[in-house]
Amino acid sequence: MVCGGFTCSKNALCSLNVVYMLVGLLLIGVAAWGKGFGIVSSIHIIGGVIAVGFFLLLIAIVGLIGAVHHHQVMLFFYMVILFIVFLFQFGVSCSCLAMNPGQQKVVLNSTWGMMSNGTRGNLETELDCCGLFNNTENHAQFEVDVSICVASCKPTCPTCGKKMLDHASEALRILGGVGLFFSFTEILGVWLAMRYRNQKDPRANPSAFL
Repeated sequence: MVCGGFTCSKNALCSLNVVYMLVGLLLIGVAAWGKGFGIVSSIHIIGGVIAVGFFLLLIAIVGLIGAVHHHQVMLFFYMVILFIVFLFQFGVSCSCLAMNPGQQKVVLNSTWGMMSNGTRGNLETELDCCGLFNNTENHAQFEVDVSICVASCKPTCPTCGKKMLDHASEALRILGGVGLFFSFTEILGVWLAMRYRNQKDPRANPSAFL
């Protein structure tokens, strides 16, 4: 059977959906790893990536079932939803890659200011650091944070801001790169589903419509 045939299209679509499932799990895992690292959990982009990964996992399951059974309705909704996922994932991935350290620093400063002293203390103990950023504009707050810090690294603790920025940049770079690369394969999935949906199953009853 040539690659343009029914069987080849079916196998290609099934294989692509298995890849989508793996990508969805990868996005969820990497984003959860980033969220688990203290204050990075406040960055809404990472939460968006988790949502994209979970949704991609679900739609891949729908596509896999539709491809196996050549189900016209499931394949139609699969194409529509996959295209929407592509648009969303493309936007979120670009946001991850475009978020520079300065923007990350603004988000961290904003979130740090909303935290209670107890939450800050727990974070400092977990990351083994004291204070957020030791600069002119935050010096007063930094002195207060260091004075109540109970991390084991005192008195030579690094700032929590530096640790979190390093980790946030790494997580965002991985998420953005993986998401952007695989978002383009979703266009391939839409095209394959459309092509496969319009092909006739040689084993089906010729008088059957669906």
